Amino acid sequence: MEKFYFAPLEGISGYVYRKAYEHYFGGIDKYFIPFIKPNQKGKLSSREKNDILPMHNQGMCAIPQILTNSAEDFIKTAERLGEYGYEEVNLNLGCPSKTVVSKGRGAGFLAEPDRLNAFLEELFEKTPIRISVKTRIGKESPEEWIRLLEIYNQYPMEELIIHPRIQTDFYKNTPNLEMFEYAVKNSKNPLCYNGDICTKEEYEIICNRFQEVPSVMIGRGILKNPGLVRKIRQGIPVEKDRIRAFHDELYREYQEVLFGEKTVLFKMKELWFYMAPLFTQYEKYAKKIKKAEKLKLYEAVVDALFEEQDLV
Repeated sequence: MEKFYFAPLEGISGYVYRKAYEHYFGGIDKYFIPFIKPNQKGKLSSREKNDILPMHNQGMCAIPQILTNSAEDFIKTAERLGEYGYEEVNLNLGCPSKTVVSKGRGAGFLAEPDRLNAFLEELFEKTPIRISVKTRIGKESPEEWIRLLEIYNQYPMEELIIHPRIQTDFYKNTPNLEMFEYAVKNSKNPLCYNGDICTKEEYEIICNRFQEVPSVMIGRGILKNPGLVRKIRQGIPVEKDRIRAFHDELYREYQEVLFGEKTVLFKMKELWFYMAPLFTQYEKYAKKIKKAEKLKLYEAVVDALFEEQDLV
């Protein structure tokens, strides 16, 4: 696998995170922008607009993602994104969230293969820019994957990004590598593997088994260890000074663009939920970060963590 993609993580991997990550770590071939949900007025929310603005994505290959089951809404949004200079858009058929699935979107759409087929037919006929698809292998059963792949094979996708779990797995159980292997043998579209790569060793297992697959998408693995791709690509272990600089840039930028201490703290607590286990004996610091209600208290705990603990 030669290419590394950064998964779209709603509420986390927005443009502030992407810019800081690219500055301090890099090594990502495509950053997928967390999904846009088209509305009836056809307008982007302020969050969505900020995320896709070219000035917020300079120096990186960014691909917007759309979450919808309306062909008309997808096409209109893709046209709008094309006006911003985007040449590719990604369709979200993988989100397992109950609120998304209950509306027949994301992985919920997989339960309606005939309707999905008609939807894709219209998309590939009328969308003016290239389309990639991020999918799970079914809603309730891996056996759904056979039919779904038959549908996908009818359309010239830029690539098919497969998270080999079903919707009801959410992020539990283990990825179904047998079904991914079925796709490797039978897909007519270029493939990308996504799911449970949090260490170099886990990457190598996937890479060795599926040597013909050119790309891998990583999400939570990067949140847990921002230095993961550097370690895989260059053999460079994560450095505490680099993590500190990355944290500090994120912290400064969130204070610039977000309103109120609580909002900034929420973002930083989310960051540490994933990143704290990078440190030895992190538990007491993580608890204090979680309880912090003022930025000054938060800063003191983070300073102590960096000063008193090493990376694992």
